[in-house]
Amino acid sequence: MAFPHRLDAPELPDFSMLKRLARDQLIYLLEQLPGKKDLFIEADLMSPLDRIANVSILKQHEVDKLYKVENKPVLSSNEQLCFLVRPRIKNMRYIASLVNADKVAGRTRKYKVIFSPQKFYACEMVLEEEGIYGDVSCDEWAFSLLPLDVDLLSMELPEFFRDYFLEGDQRWINTVAQALHLLSTLYGPFPNCYGIGRCAKMAYELWRKLEEEEDGETKGRRPEIGHIFLLDRDVDFVTALCSQVVYEGLVDDTFRIKCGSVDFGPEVTSSDKSLKVLLNAEDKVFHEIRNEHFSNVFGFLSQKARNLQAQYDRRRGMDIKQMKNFVSQELKGLKQEHRLLSLHIGACESIMKKKTKQDFQELIKTEHALLEGFNIRESTSYIEEHIDRQGSPIESLRLMCLLSITENGLIPKDYRSLKTQYLQSYGPEHLLTFSNLRRAGLLTEQGPGDTLTAVESKVSKLVTDKAAGKITDAFSSLAKRSNFRAISKKLNLIPRVDGEYDLKVPRDMAYVFSGAYVPLSCRIIEQVLERRSWQGLDEVVRLLNCGDFAFTDMTKEDKASSESLRLILVVFLGGCTFSEISALRFLGREKGYRFIFLTTAVTNSARLMEAMSEVKA
Repeated sequence: MAFPHRLDAPELPDFSMLKRLARDQLIYLLEQLPGKKDLFIEADLMSPLDRIANVSILKQHEVDKLYKVENKPVLSSNEQLCFLVRPRIKNMRYIASLVNADKVAGRTRKYKVIFSPQKFYACEMVLEEEGIYGDVSCDEWAFSLLPLDVDLLSMELPEFFRDYFLEGDQRWINTVAQALHLLSTLYGPFPNCYGIGRCAKMAYELWRKLEEEEDGETKGRRPEIGHIFLLDRDVDFVTALCSQVVYEGLVDDTFRIKCGSVDFGPEVTSSDKSLKVLLNAEDKVFHEIRNEHFSNVFGFLSQKARNLQAQYDRRRGMDIKQMKNFVSQELKGLKQEHRLLSLHIGACESIMKKKTKQDFQELIKTEHALLEGFNIRESTSYIEEHIDRQGSPIESLRLMCLLSITENGLIPKDYRSLKTQYLQSYGPEHLLTFSNLRRAGLLTEQGPGDTLTAVESKVSKLVTDKAAGKITDAFSSLAKRSNFRAISKKLNLIPRVDGEYDLKVPRDMAYVFSGAYVPLSCRIIEQVLERRSWQGLDEVVRLLNCGDFAFTDMTKEDKASSESLRLILVVFLGGCTFSEISALRFLGREKGYRFIFLTTAVTNSARLMEAMSEVKA
């Protein structure tokens, strides 16, 4: 089935219901401790909690004082203590130390632990070991879906990436399945499911089990969302490792967007104060530039400033009545827009300063060369120079990983040389980080068999595909091969452009990387949706090492409206970047689709590297 062309975008479901559900459940849990209580909140949960229930709501439900869970003695005089924490063992030890200190002092209080998004058996074991299991009551706050924007839901679980893709810890898969179950209960059922990756398959199967257990909840209902697509982060590391050049991605890379808002420092606000700004579709200025390539943003903002000035100037020739109308109806909106405009102009200037200082153009040139597979020696020298100049250690790691993945692993000589230079430049404590990157398949060394890739590609041209598959398997080392070049060729990820790529009028998703590269994750989604299955993509799936983990599940579409079939929920397991979001929004506009994003957390190259690093910044 071909894409319907350029239809009006379908309406998005209203996700504010998820906020209301989370708020009501939290209030219910707090009210189980009637009377005044002090609330201890884990740092990670503070921003998400603020988006759901602010301090005044907590106060209405008799929360007296708020404390941060940290390793400090507690000075709470309240008779009831409530802890809102992630299910982590260190938190259990912290709670145990408080309860045991009270016991020693002969104090009796009531303690309640609320785990979010779920409690793990290991946590209860620790409470039991510490001898306080009988003294505390435990509950779950199943809050795992935070709407950050009209089309973006986040589970706010940044640790998912490291836990699963490095440690192989599967405990969060249940949380993902529960979240999908909640979505299908509210907005489901989803008639068409596609997925790729080991984690995607596990989450999908567990979710299906939950659906079967509660059979009939969504039976007979009209689906609101026609397609759901699950994708593992390790299917496409390359996109996440690239520098971002769309506005929202650059803001994230430069200032760190946390839980949908960003702290703009004095250099942006042109005052002596920092300002916390919520970045979503409600910010009219931001909404128009978020998906734009950075080179277009300044022009847009200056045009906007001129328009705004023209609207202000209208009041010059007004009589009293018109003036009254202008002040009561328009002035407030114009002032708000003016404030946002000056903030985004400040942010752009700040980004420009930082990028000029680090010679961003040269960096981007190197990345593009790596993606295209040209001038590998020059790129390697650039990375060595970056290490020797002691540029940011995270940045150096990122470039090494990008080199490794695009080249199917580094040749042993380069691997040893880069690793040695890195450890000498930044310190031997980074040694464990290299072991982690190797385990995750981000920075690997070619084995003795892997240097045959050139021969192998010639052989595979001569021999039929099936036999070539066997030969390739024989050559394949134990490490997971990235096969990036072959995949890139198959899916046409590097667009061939005659003349300049016009970033003002983008022609394809490659604009999010200045026209040099179409994000692999987005291309896979586009291809599967076009075919409505993985048919014809067998070779790509094999190259992605996902032979057993690409699945499709279609149900009869008689109840699905044509409107709902143009809504697609994309689930990124292990994080997604703002560049991917922008690319899919572009694809949606082109093809008359609307994408909704659900991610374990929003990520970028620096967060990815920090998750793998054993040296805490």
